[in-house]
Amino acid sequence: MLDSNIIKKYQEFALATFGFQFDNHDLLLTAFTHRSYVNEHKKSASAHNERLEFLGDAVLELVVTEFLYANYGEPEGILTNWRAALVRTESISAAASRLGFADMLRLSRGERHGSERARHQILANSFEAVIGAIYLDKGYGPAKEFIAKNILTTFDEILEAGSWRDAKSRLQEVAQSTDGLTPAYKVLSEEGPDHDKTFTLGVYVGSKLLGKGTGPSKQVAQQEAAQAALQKYQGK
Repeated sequence: MLDSNIIKKYQEFALATFGFQFDNHDLLLTAFTHRSYVNEHKKSASAHNERLEFLGDAVLELVVTEFLYANYGEPEGILTNWRAALVRTESISAAASRLGFADMLRLSRGERHGSERARHQILANSFEAVIGAIYLDKGYGPAKEFIAKNILTTFDEILEAGSWRDAKSRLQEVAQSTDGLTPAYKVLSEEGPDHDKTFTLGVYVGSKLLGKGTGPSKQVAQQEAAQAALQKYQGK
């Protein structure tokens, strides 16, 4: 049985952050519970947030799609890119951070000391799980309002920054206009078995290494490297 002080802590957070408390406090706690916590606390925790994350991901995509369809007349390809920018891991992880989710996550000791990339993913997953929990507890309207307030309000900034376009395309434009050179990508290392490889790539402008990226595929690693290089250009 859950400690009443824990329930109170999460309900107070919900009221302060979402403007309401949950009728089903189990949904609220589960939304912040990572699989690793359940594995480490089998007697006191039985459910993690992956199913809620699955549901919340669908609700998030529907709300964002509905918003873009209702307000913009651009072709499908552009709308798809805009939607991808709004729902990508970085966007929803940043929203979770702003709301203070990091302090509420229930994680194993090992996960609390994981990589920055892993922390971003866990925060993004918790954000989607919270959407799922709100949807089940309060309905579509409050879930839509939560998404509008924390995700859709960032859309103007995304348009202004051009971050809806993929990082490789943006880097090529920046590098060509700034240095008159086209970026080149090189594999720096490969780790792991064939079915579970991790690639690290570097992006070079001329002979200068401007960014590194790591991912489960070369394409993902290239995008990460390009994003790192763009941040260096922006810092000049």
